[in-house]
Amino acid sequence: MTHKQKTVLGFAAGVTAGVSYGLNPLFGKPLLDGGVPVLSLLFFRYAISAVILGLWMAFRDESFRVNGREMRLLVVLGCLFAASSVFLFESYRFIPSGLATTFVYLYPVFVALIMVGLHVYPKWQVWLSIAATIAGVVLLSWPAAGTEIHWLGIVLAAMSALSYAVYLVIVNRSQRIKHISEHMLTFYGLVVGAIAFLAYLLVDRTPVLQGIDTTSDVLNLIGLAIFPTMIAMLTIALSTRLIGPTKTSVLGAFEPVTAILIGTLVFGEPLTVNILAGIVICIAAVLFMILSEK
Repeated sequence: MTHKQKTVLGFAAGVTAGVSYGLNPLFGKPLLDGGVPVLSLLFFRYAISAVILGLWMAFRDESFRVNGREMRLLVVLGCLFAASSVFLFESYRFIPSGLATTFVYLYPVFVALIMVGLHVYPKWQVWLSIAATIAGVVLLSWPAAGTEIHWLGIVLAAMSALSYAVYLVIVNRSQRIKHISEHMLTFYGLVVGAIAFLAYLLVDRTPVLQGIDTTSDVLNLIGLAIFPTMIAMLTIALSTRLIGPTKTSVLGAFEPVTAILIGTLVFGEPLTVNILAGIVICIAAVLFMILSEK
């Protein structure tokens, strides 16, 4: 595969990851509204994803074999990805979800700063795209005036962003797992995440099947497991390896854009001038970064 082909595939995978992860509200909101606890939702999305991907890998006769050193790093990656979800949902207890989304979208900045610490310097076009997408997400997600904001919620949302940023950098930079396929990388991440959430459920004494009563609930769990979980993680890993974690993180702008469009088109949420401006800025920033690669 030529450099140009890798770049095109990397950008396509990054956009796919952002859009697929942005489908969370489409499947998750009906479940949460129906009384499914957050921890149960997270456990099932990871567990079902792991089963589906594991069966697909077995059907294709792909290897599951890793050595001890590789497994330790895969466990760390799974914990980082799971921690990002936990920190995000815990932040909702203290600040509005829109504000949490804004702070979570600091992760491109964290990625860029970590890469600078590793002596990998993003181009000025990437820095400009990061700044513009953050401005766009602020317009998309900033809460109404008078909203109560607790400092702990901001810290938790920032921790979610940092966990995700470290995950992206390790996937891109680690030589220990360089030869491991995106399928295997994602499978072990899902398994570790499912185990972590099950343990969290047991400690928290949350009823695992609470709120899961109808066929529609089961279908929503499967949709949540396939699109914003399995497909998102596969394409994130692919994009990160092909174009690097910084550019992949900028393409994550499609996540809040997709989520807000789903809220407007499916759930009848209002579409304000701020939201439209934020969408335009995010898309323009991403297009600028892509086109600057020629």
